[in-house]
Amino acid sequence: MVRRVRHIIFLKDIFLLTISAFGGPQAHMTLLLRMMVEKRRYLSEKELIELYALCQILPGPTSTQTITAIGYRIGGAKLAFLTLIVWVFPAVTIMTALAIVVSHFQRQELSLAFTRFIQPMAVGFVAYASYTISKKVVSTRTGIVIMLLAAVVSFFIRKPFIYPLLLFLAGFATSVKWQRHPQEQKQKMSIKWGNLILWISVLIIAAIVGGITQTLPIRLFENFYRNGSLIFGGGQVLIPLLYTEFVDFLGYLSSEEFLSGYAMVQAVPGPTFSFSAYIGALAMRGYGMSGEILGGIVASAGIFLPGTFLIFFMIRFWEELKKYRVIKASLEGVTAASSGMVIAAAFLLMEPISADWMNTAFILGTFLLLKFTPIPAPLIILAGLGIGFIL
Repeated sequence: MVRRVRHIIFLKDIFLLTISAFGGPQAHMTLLLRMMVEKRRYLSEKELIELYALCQILPGPTSTQTITAIGYRIGGAKLAFLTLIVWVFPAVTIMTALAIVVSHFQRQELSLAFTRFIQPMAVGFVAYASYTISKKVVSTRTGIVIMLLAAVVSFFIRKPFIYPLLLFLAGFATSVKWQRHPQEQKQKMSIKWGNLILWISVLIIAAIVGGITQTLPIRLFENFYRNGSLIFGGGQVLIPLLYTEFVDFLGYLSSEEFLSGYAMVQAVPGPTFSFSAYIGALAMRGYGMSGEILGGIVASAGIFLPGTFLIFFMIRFWEELKKYRVIKASLEGVTAASSGMVIAAAFLLMEPISADWMNTAFILGTFLLLKFTPIPAPLIILAGLGIGFIL
């Protein structure tokens, strides 16, 4: 009974976090320290930082994986899945609803002109993300070279396969420097393969069933599941992959719709990966509102499940794995390549926007507000919408 009450209190804390967590993984970390460590003492500061570090090197949403991992440590797989649902539900619901509103406006031939400044503001957000990420994680000459090469290649070769290939090659390029890392005493690892097998099995089955049936919800799930299995570095790195796949390659939505949705997700608390619900809903708009809701659900399941399976798999033997010098060395290349992809995304998203002085001013203005002022992202977005209504 005491354990059940503790779990209910924990889930309540997660809900309070998700409705107040703006700003991405770095801002979420501050809230986690305050709630999980200082207030509730679910774990120590050292344990939280180690979990956060583990989730940063795994593909998937960093904040979501960290919070899910805490739930796993407290109450096992059952509580971890409940934690995941509570954490993502509000943001996914809001982004699905926004997609339905956008679709409704289009069906009624109502003007969406008031969102015109949201699109250049989205570019400003991505540009700022590329600046902050590269500044934090790229500190060596090798890393800078890899970052720039990844940016150029991912900008000019706009195919979905290029992103995992770049990450693999970048990790391999820096893994050869393993001797520069200090050696640590290692113990024999006990690896339970169940969740890794589950992760791979879902990926293969979804690809096969989607290919055979050509059913849009299953193909959507497979697309998002594959992307969720390949994204290192959080929600910002998600943007170039989703833009290439769903705008350039599949054409499920326009660049204007994509940019508007990405800007709006900045004003929504919770995980940035909830942007996937918006894309999934718009991809299914041809099936009416029920199709849009289904699209939001399958896209969200696809994007969040891979990281959950992987954190379940890794958390059990991470302490030993991170002592291997090759693993440590390869992370330099992976993070540098991820940074390059975000830089490319900023330029990629500029292409469909006309290069007039007003759009340029909104891009630069958004970047400068984020860098030099403490104004929260939601207020910046609301200000952009307000100016759009006035003008």
